[in-house]
Amino acid sequence: MNLESYILRLEQYLPNMDLAPIIKAYHYAEKAHEGQFRKSGEPYFIHPVEVSLVLAELEMDAPTIIGGLLHDVVEDTDTSTEEIAEAFGDDVAHLVDGVTKLGQIKYETKEEQQAENLRKMFMAMAKDIRVILIKLADRLHNLRTLKYMADHKKREKASESLEIYAPIAHRLGISKIKWEMEDLSLLYLDPEGYYDLVNKVNKKRAEREQQINNIMDILRNAAEEVHITCEIYGRPKNFYSIYKKMKHQHKEFDEIYDLTAVRVIVESVKDCYGILGVVHTKWKPIPGRFKDYVAMPKPNMYQSLHTTVIGEGGDPFEIQIRTWEMHRVSEYGIAAHWKYKEGKNGGNLDDKLAWLRQTMEWHNEISEPTQFVESLKMDIFNTQVYVFTPKGSVFELPLGSTPVDFAYKIHTEVGNHCVGAKVNNRIVPLNFQLKNGQIVEIMTNKSSNGPSRDWLKFVKTTQAKNRIKQWFKKERREENIEKGRDMFEKEIKRNGFVLKDLIRPKWIDPILKRLSLKDMDELYATIGYGGILISQVLPRLREKHREEQKAGEPEEDIREIIKKKEEDRGGQKKDKSSHGIVVKGIDNVLVRFGRCCNPVPGDDIIGYVTRGRGVTVHRSDCTNFEKTDDSDNRFIEVFWDSEEQSAYSTEIQIYAPDRKGLLSEITLLISETSLMVTGVNAKLTKNEIAVINLTIEINNTEQLTKLIKKLQGMPGIIDVKRVTS
Repeated sequence: MNLESYILRLEQYLPNMDLAPIIKAYHYAEKAHEGQFRKSGEPYFIHPVEVSLVLAELEMDAPTIIGGLLHDVVEDTDTSTEEIAEAFGDDVAHLVDGVTKLGQIKYETKEEQQAENLRKMFMAMAKDIRVILIKLADRLHNLRTLKYMADHKKREKASESLEIYAPIAHRLGISKIKWEMEDLSLLYLDPEGYYDLVNKVNKKRAEREQQINNIMDILRNAAEEVHITCEIYGRPKNFYSIYKKMKHQHKEFDEIYDLTAVRVIVESVKDCYGILGVVHTKWKPIPGRFKDYVAMPKPNMYQSLHTTVIGEGGDPFEIQIRTWEMHRVSEYGIAAHWKYKEGKNGGNLDDKLAWLRQTMEWHNEISEPTQFVESLKMDIFNTQVYVFTPKGSVFELPLGSTPVDFAYKIHTEVGNHCVGAKVNNRIVPLNFQLKNGQIVEIMTNKSSNGPSRDWLKFVKTTQAKNRIKQWFKKERREENIEKGRDMFEKEIKRNGFVLKDLIRPKWIDPILKRLSLKDMDELYATIGYGGILISQVLPRLREKHREEQKAGEPEEDIREIIKKKEEDRGGQKKDKSSHGIVVKGIDNVLVRFGRCCNPVPGDDIIGYVTRGRGVTVHRSDCTNFEKTDDSDNRFIEVFWDSEEQSAYSTEIQIYAPDRKGLLSEITLLISETSLMVTGVNAKLTKNEIAVINLTIEINNTEQLTKLIKKLQGMPGIIDVKRVTS
């Protein structure tokens, strides 16, 4: 796009703006990106131009549009943030820096790097909302041109857009971006489903358009009779919302009636309710389907009246009623309020962003980047419920929240001293899941012993989780250290190590520094109260141990050690066990269990010698041995120590039709057997069959057999089996 065409587009959206600084930025970005090309073969400069035009369509201010033109300059060229500040001012420089990825820091995994980039962006967004608006525009144009990327990149970007960026657009009320982003993401995540849906919608469009036109004619005439000026039109649902309804509500396409909603736009709030009366006079409303977002707007500022009524043919259809200002906000969300930022309504905009800043304060306490993103998804992106205090104040919480979440939302002390709750004046358990419109009363007692660890199992909000963990961190330090050390040592043992193998200053100190912990006691305490997971520490230590073993000289062959020891002791001394395993002819040898088959007492086992890594114990029927060449005689005799009573990990796989509460029923049954579940992985097949993998600690195969029989006896269970290699 040449400069002349670009200026014409800008003037279409922003007729009264001074375009001189934007034109300066246009030339600056064009020169900076000279010689760079996109996957499509087009000059890279096309991308920042299109991003700036998306922002212009949202009617953003000049610094934001300039930020859109320059958003990739620091990341992809030799230009620095300081140079941007010198040429365009600190305001633009901060915006560009907010969307620039953290390229200088080395992370251990790609996921960790992506998570840390998101954290940086959200922190910048909390200070200046325009940062995320630039990022949304950037992601939208990338999705529009995603067809030129490799297939795995298409799926990766589409999935991230659907999980992170479309929900952000929704949370900020920018439906114009949200809908297009969702449909484009669906196109690349399930192209077959997308095109099938497009064809079905197109086939039904003519029939639906005729029905909607008839409804609009009736409504238009009725509005004229009561002297209400309005504009009426039909709004087709975006494909992803139809797709989601079919998938999650298990509906066929023919069962989806609200493919199109009728939208009525009026001059005043009074006329909104006037038109609502007209609608309910002409058609019969469906009970429970009326929503008044005018009196009680959504957190993303959306306002409208929604009602679903029955048409002449018996088919339901939705009517949305709003004013022109409400309509503008519904399309552009927070961007619609931006022009008031420097004016008399600036404080109003700050109020609308208070939820974001408060949420960022809670998430600042999370040190692990991947944990940060997961908790953010729960707090910001999850569907919301709205509940009331007895005095009528409205509180917004994620779907599935409990009275404990509500208590901590009010105040930390209310949560810490919570002893019970009433919902709609009836006492409910603290793990009760709140629903829209309920009145919640928290009962407190200053003499209470504080929060329970069990609360962490059911609270939903990051705020509640952090406050509970902080209480235990402060009040139960010694108990937490003891519990955390015990958990850590057990997990190290389960992985075939002893503590001294892995806890070396040169390995553990960088991890402590990264987690902002001063010493091992603080690490144990943090593990003990649930502040971090062992899985955030142990894999790194294992990797360091593995690297050292690979770099060092090979250890002496274990068979030679055995031969020497047997000669020294004349074969008289009993071999000592390591982790419940006796290696014939030797003790104090490093023993680990094969992850491929997870042997437990009662299994026939065999040892395999690995130079520099001791003996790995496998089940005798482990399929990893089928193609093993034993020409160098690396197998060694091992057997279980009958005097050792240790816990061993094994994995079982459960197949069952998916239903609500399935996983909780399974884990409840296992807990009744006094066995410990240490890992859960669940997925859903295309046939709606749940496949649940559970890692369980047991003492022997007898316990495992009894557990499998109990699980097989549960209603609806298709199959339960032990996972083998």
